[in-house]
Amino acid sequence: MPLSQSAAQPLGFGTLLVPVHLGAGAEVTIRFAACLAKALSCRLVGLGADQIDLPYYGDSSGMVDALLIENARSALAEDLARAEALFRQAAQGVALDWRSAEEQPRQFVLTQARAADLVVMARQGPDDEGLGRMGVAPADIVMELGRPMLLVPPGVAGLTARSVVVAWKDTREARRAVQDALPFLIRAEMVSVLSVGVDPADDGAQDVCGYLAQFGISARPVLRPKGGRNVVDEITALVRQEGADLIVAGAYGHSRLRERIFGGVTQDLIGSTPVCCLMSH
Repeated sequence: MPLSQSAAQPLGFGTLLVPVHLGAGAEVTIRFAACLAKALSCRLVGLGADQIDLPYYGDSSGMVDALLIENARSALAEDLARAEALFRQAAQGVALDWRSAEEQPRQFVLTQARAADLVVMARQGPDDEGLGRMGVAPADIVMELGRPMLLVPPGVAGLTARSVVVAWKDTREARRAVQDALPFLIRAEMVSVLSVGVDPADDGAQDVCGYLAQFGISARPVLRPKGGRNVVDEITALVRQEGADLIVAGAYGHSRLRERIFGGVTQDLIGSTPVCCLMSH
């Protein structure tokens, strides 16, 4: 049975996920995620997790008093309750789900990402406000998440995605990022596919524009020869020129035993993207 035209259209986001921590900037990120969930008519899932923090006395006995364990679990339960209350208060007005666990925060986010289409996280650059207890840094999970991640710079309250810059490189990661960003791209008024290289015309940006045209997305290739400016500078310049508020980019690198090794563009965008950035690996 052939697919109908409507069935062939790209799906929107059904569920957004936002990890919650107890630092000063947590409420801002939750409010952003809630605003985006409302605009996209989708559900928002909040996550909170941490492990119990037991004191170490250095007596090598290997024994921990049962009362200490009970007190640590009680303190963790209070922290998780605070995180849930923060989430529910900051995200009023959208369909909500809260999930929490006594578990290492990073691993909990990686596991629970299976229930979401997009993970929303605050940018964590060297000059950005640090995460609080239960916090998970974007760089710790982007390579293993298996879902697109939306990085939100400080001071950004919302996302219209009327103008989008696709940082194109003819790789698996960039192709996946374009596919993952379709729910935003089909809403955009302007999409620029930026290719920077020694011979950018050979990198396939025109083919990407043709692919997007199948979904009714009007996109144009922007070709920049590799010169004095680095790739992130070229991306930032085009963002400012077009008034874009979303960058779409592949995340390049690998993670081995929690050791993060990123390509230069990925590392720079994770720490300094000037506008929201959707990244996929």
